[in-house]
Amino acid sequence: MKQQQALQIAIDGPAGAGKSTVAKLVAKQLNLFYIDTGAMYRTIAYKALQNGISLEDEHSVSQIAQTTEVVLDHSGEGKVWCDGENVTQVIRSPEISRAVSTVAAYLGVRQRLVELQRIEAERGGVVMDGRDIGTHVLPKATLKIFLTATLQERANRRWMELVKAGKKVVFEEVAEDMQQRDRQDTEREVSPLEPAHDAVMLDTTGLSVEEIVAKIVALTQEDEDDVI
Repeated sequence: MKQQQALQIAIDGPAGAGKSTVAKLVAKQLNLFYIDTGAMYRTIAYKALQNGISLEDEHSVSQIAQTTEVVLDHSGEGKVWCDGENVTQVIRSPEISRAVSTVAAYLGVRQRLVELQRIEAERGGVVMDGRDIGTHVLPKATLKIFLTATLQERANRRWMELVKAGKKVVFEEVAEDMQQRDRQDTEREVSPLEPAHDAVMLDTTGLSVEEIVAKIVALTQEDEDDVI
């Protein structure tokens, strides 16, 4: 029998698989805290670029991570602050999307942010999404999900997201950036993108957000039945 614990849901997957959108809705429906780990890495990339630091300078980027205050909003609005500045929108720019995989590969950055993420998880039930949540950050999570989708669909989702935000972007460039990020995420030495051995694989191609959320919520109910 599993030991009773606060519900922890780990959602991993490549860029554009729908992790953040789905995780937010699952958290809201189950009344859990949502922790957007991707936003935390994006914030460090943003801070480094704002300070004129080369993203190839691992030491300096890691130092920035140690001294930057990253605050996530738990009220449901999804706001992100960097040293008191609201960076919710700016960290979703194509420039930051291209930079984040480089920053996320640095051991010093990951160690600091994983520490912060685990502290957040100790506050109670959480939904956390990223690329190594089930394998590294929360290896004992109650439920682990690995979301995936075709590159075409993932790129289209990201392109539409950027267009709705008022960005002028070319679909082909978005797809190329995403393919490059996939390569960086899966080939990096520190916590590469891969499903946990006990993760539920969920292909979101052709599924609506509501359908994906319903599937994950149903899986949490199955897990509760197993505990009982």
